Amino acid sequence: MKATEAFLPWLDFDIDGFVSRVTEKDVERVLEKEVLGYQDFLCLLSPVASRFLEKMAICSQQLTAKHFGRAILLFAPLYLADYCQNACVYCGFRVMNRFPRKKLSLEEIQRNGEILAEKGFRHILLLTGDAPAVTPVSYLEEAMSILSPMFDSLAVEVYPMTVEEYQKLRLVGLDGLTIYQETYDRKVYAEVHPSGPKRDFFWRLGTPERGAQAGLRWVTIGALYGLANPLHDAFWTAMHLMTLKKYYPEVEWGVSLPRMNPAEGDFVQKYNLPDKQFVQFLLAFRIFFPTVGITLSTRERPEMRDILIPLGVTKVSAESHTEVGGYAEHQEQVPQFEVADKRSVEEIKSVISSKGFDPVFKDWVRMA
Repeated sequence: MKATEAFLPWLDFDIDGFVSRVTEKDVERVLEKEVLGYQDFLCLLSPVASRFLEKMAICSQQLTAKHFGRAILLFAPLYLADYCQNACVYCGFRVMNRFPRKKLSLEEIQRNGEILAEKGFRHILLLTGDAPAVTPVSYLEEAMSILSPMFDSLAVEVYPMTVEEYQKLRLVGLDGLTIYQETYDRKVYAEVHPSGPKRDFFWRLGTPERGAQAGLRWVTIGALYGLANPLHDAFWTAMHLMTLKKYYPEVEWGVSLPRMNPAEGDFVQKYNLPDKQFVQFLLAFRIFFPTVGITLSTRERPEMRDILIPLGVTKVSAESHTEVGGYAEHQEQVPQFEVADKRSVEEIKSVISSKGFDPVFKDWVRMA
């Protein structure tokens, strides 16, 4: 686990001390540079840089157009099951929440897949809770065998796996992985993950690297903003990404910046990432990582998504359901979190086009 070990020293970096010394001249200098270092990225995250949002937006737009053109990929999540053995205090699926749990049958997977395919989706993300005893790798293999003929890209956002398990899924169509560290603050991580296998900070930290070692084509990482100091998590996410890119340049790396939404339970978040700072962070990521994909989820409000689309985003979810089998099932299921943007696929396509961008359903073709 070379990349994971190389990243660990960044967890002891004095982020606050550095940011407190950033000046306007530092930010101006960074915005004139073509290649940025980690200190430059911190300058762009600093409170001082919030006075340069317009310049940062122009820079971000130019870099995105240069490396990605005007295409924005649409994808959909498909929740296969909500069984979970973790006690994550912020999640609707946590083990102590009492509600009828559900796991899709193979017939239900087929039906949900057909509905998403009919809507035009060619890329989908499969999700479960963390319960390998209920949704083992063999179940995911069966699900992918059903879905693979309908879609060009199948990705997972499930429990962390071994390299060998990811390789097994590759054989039935898996090509991408999304895995969130949730927070890189080890103290907060322990507090919000009081029990369950997810409590193992380092096993989760090594997951994107295991996905890369398994030969997955693309991997997206990120933090869940609202659990810990947002500036700290943004910096650590970037350093994690930078390290992974260095050791696995053949992988198409991506980043997402999800913010907390209401979930089943009584968790009250201690930290907020205000809209203005959220935009600043997204721009900073684009400027620091010109070739990295940036995903925008339906956690964000429609008006916020509309603003962000031209600023550096390359992939958006649309018409998402965060309850199990939400596309075909009509019974009441508990969502993992509340979706903020409930507009249809056609409405999202229309917005993207109105911004001068091209909504696309496919940017990858599986050859075998």
